[in-house]
Amino acid sequence: MPRRSTSVKTQRSIKRKHLRNLKVKVELKKTLKKFQSLISEKKLEEAKTLLKTTFSKLDKAAKKGIIPVNRANRKKSRLSLRLLKGA
Repeated sequence: MPRRSTSVKTQRSIKRKHLRNLKVKVELKKTLKKFQSLISEKKLEEAKTLLKTTFSKLDKAAKKGIIPVNRANRKKSRLSLRLLKGA
Protein backbone atom coordinates (compact mmCIF):
# COMPACT_ATOMS: atom_id res chain seq x y z
CA MET A 1 0.00 0.00 0.00
CA PRO A 2 1.48 3.36 -0.98
CA ARG A 3 2.17 5.98 1.62
CA ARG A 4 2.31 9.19 -0.38
CA SER A 5 -0.87 10.82 -1.58
CA THR A 6 0.51 11.19 -5.11
CA SER A 7 1.11 7.43 -5.23
CA VAL A 8 -2.47 6.82 -4.16
CA LYS A 9 -3.73 9.16 -6.87
CA THR A 10 -1.51 7.45 -9.43
CA GLN A 11 -2.90 4.07 -8.46
CA ARG A 12 -6.45 5.36 -8.94
CA SER A 13 -5.68 6.70 -12.39
CA ILE A 14 -3.90 3.47 -13.37
CA LYS A 15 -6.96 1.51 -12.30
CA ARG A 16 -9.25 3.73 -14.40
CA LYS A 17 -6.98 3.41 -17.44
CA HIS A 18 -6.75 -0.35 -16.97
CA LEU A 19 -10.54 -0.72 -16.92
CA ARG A 20 -10.91 1.48 -20.01
CA ASN A 21 -8.22 -0.46 -21.87
CA LEU A 22 -9.78 -3.76 -20.84
CA LYS A 23 -13.16 -2.65 -22.15
CA VAL A 24 -11.66 -1.75 -25.53
CA LYS A 25 -9.77 -5.05 -25.73
CA VAL A 26 -12.87 -7.10 -24.91
CA GLU A 27 -14.91 -5.29 -27.58
CA LEU A 28 -12.12 -5.86 -30.08
CA LYS A 29 -11.95 -9.57 -29.29
CA LYS A 30 -15.74 -9.91 -29.65
CA THR A 31 -15.61 -8.22 -33.04
CA LEU A 32 -12.74 -10.44 -34.20
CA LYS A 33 -14.54 -13.60 -33.10
CA LYS A 34 -17.73 -12.50 -34.85
CA PHE A 35 -15.72 -11.85 -38.02
CA GLN A 36 -14.13 -15.32 -37.81
CA SER A 37 -17.52 -16.96 -37.38
CA LEU A 38 -18.95 -15.11 -40.37
CA ILE A 39 -16.09 -16.30 -42.56
CA SER A 40 -16.44 -19.89 -41.37
CA GLU A 41 -20.18 -19.73 -42.13
CA LYS A 42 -19.41 -18.33 -45.63
CA LYS A 43 -21.38 -15.12 -45.01
CA LEU A 44 -18.91 -13.00 -46.92
CA GLU A 45 -21.07 -9.93 -47.52
CA GLU A 46 -21.69 -9.50 -43.81
CA ALA A 47 -18.01 -10.16 -43.15
CA LYS A 48 -17.05 -7.34 -45.54
CA THR A 49 -19.19 -4.85 -43.68
CA LEU A 50 -17.89 -6.08 -40.34
CA LEU A 51 -14.32 -5.80 -41.63
CA LYS A 52 -14.66 -2.01 -41.85
CA THR A 53 -15.75 -1.72 -38.24
CA THR A 54 -13.01 -4.13 -37.18
CA PHE A 55 -10.41 -1.99 -38.95
CA SER A 56 -11.81 1.07 -37.23
CA LYS A 57 -11.63 -0.54 -33.78
CA LEU A 58 -8.08 -1.75 -34.40
CA ASP A 59 -6.99 1.71 -35.53
CA LYS A 60 -8.58 3.40 -32.52
CA ALA A 61 -6.99 0.94 -30.11
CA ALA A 62 -3.60 1.50 -31.73
CA LYS A 63 -4.03 5.26 -31.67
CA LYS A 64 -4.84 5.21 -27.95
CA GLY A 65 -1.81 3.00 -27.29
CA ILE A 66 -3.84 0.05 -26.08
CA ILE A 67 -2.23 -2.24 -28.65
CA PRO A 68 0.93 -1.57 -30.67
CA VAL A 69 0.50 -0.01 -34.11
CA ASN A 70 2.35 -2.80 -35.89
CA ARG A 71 0.13 -5.42 -34.25
CA ALA A 72 -2.96 -3.59 -35.49
CA ASN A 73 -1.55 -3.41 -39.00
CA ARG A 74 -0.60 -7.08 -38.95
CA LYS A 75 -4.08 -8.09 -37.80
CA LYS A 76 -5.71 -5.95 -40.48
CA SER A 77 -3.55 -7.54 -43.14
CA ARG A 78 -4.27 -11.07 -41.97
CA LEU A 79 -8.00 -10.43 -41.67
CA SER A 80 -8.23 -9.07 -45.19
CA LEU A 81 -6.27 -12.07 -46.50
CA ARG A 82 -8.61 -14.42 -44.65
CA LEU A 83 -11.59 -12.70 -46.23
CA LEU A 84 -10.09 -13.10 -49.69
CA LYS A 85 -9.36 -16.78 -49.09
CA GLY A 86 -12.90 -17.33 -47.88
CA ALA A 87 -14.27 -15.88 -51.11
